[in-house]
Amino acid sequence: MAKKFENKEIREESSEAPTQRRCGAMEVHHRLLAESESYARNRDQIENLALAYKRGLRAVSRTGIVQIPVVVHVVWNKEEEDISDAQIQSQIDVLNKDFRKSNSDISQVPSVWSNLTADLGIEFSLATKDPDGHPTSGITRTQTSVTSFTVDDKVKSKSSGGEDAWPADRYLNMWVCKLGGGLLGYAQFPGGPAETDGVVITYTGFGTTGTARPPFNEGRTATHEIGHWLDLYHIWGDELSFEDPCSRSDQVDDTPNQANENIGVPAFPHISCNNGPNGDMFMNYMDYVDDRCMVMFTQGQAVRVNACLEGSRSSFLTAAQKAEVKRASSEGKMPMPR
Repeated sequence: MAKKFENKEIREESSEAPTQRRCGAMEVHHRLLAESESYARNRDQIENLALAYKRGLRAVSRTGIVQIPVVVHVVWNKEEEDISDAQIQSQIDVLNKDFRKSNSDISQVPSVWSNLTADLGIEFSLATKDPDGHPTSGITRTQTSVTSFTVDDKVKSKSSGGEDAWPADRYLNMWVCKLGGGLLGYAQFPGGPAETDGVVITYTGFGTTGTARPPFNEGRTATHEIGHWLDLYHIWGDELSFEDPCSRSDQVDDTPNQANENIGVPAFPHISCNNGPNGDMFMNYMDYVDDRCMVMFTQGQAVRVNACLEGSRSSFLTAAQKAEVKRASSEGKMPMPR
């Protein structure tokens, strides 16, 4: 009898899993802009640096692969939400394929854009040492009385039923929990408070096994949110334009201008903003399509990510990479735009 009840509970929980992508990164961004003058100043500096790289006033200096230690904070109320180590590892595996352009479904990219696909040169692994230097699995588990979380960052604090972040200059913090309101995940852009820095993913959209449910069971929600953590905007451009949605920009030149987000599984080409004949690059990780549809970053997005890695997230570079960036800067080859 108990077993039947448990199965019924899981089915009811499954019915609440999101069926359409919704990301809360811009809600967090605008909240922080309203709350924090320092965040606004930091964002201005970060955008200026990204613009310098985009214009070719600064060149990428780091060499080799950037290794990012990850800590996954599992915050659970019902046992189903306490996802397995195997499910967590499946997500890390997806990230390492997506950020190195070794995902097998890269072949879905239309031939007109195949020369734009990018290896971002980033690899992820679960942390092996905690902030005090002790051995760790890179996973924390916290049982909570909170039945679901939202974009208010309460999942990121023990005092509000979540789990505190590890030092944001040394780890990528990922929180996995039940998110309410149809939210799949959200991220904090670089430049925000360290105690809330990282990404949050709902437990039904994390990894490829266990509780991961279609159409978000291929690990691409984390790829999308880490894109924001590395300073990528949504591909259609997030800032509001009341006159013309086609006037918005994601600040990347090689992503076609598009009017709005794409959802589900669009057919190629999907044309908006007079961007024919090829239309929207809806298969980009930074659109809103289903997991099986998003398969690529572009060279322009890689430049913006590198501006972030050599700027606001430079703590993740190795000593040799930092020295190379410092050397290039000292040679006076990198004037900043006004």
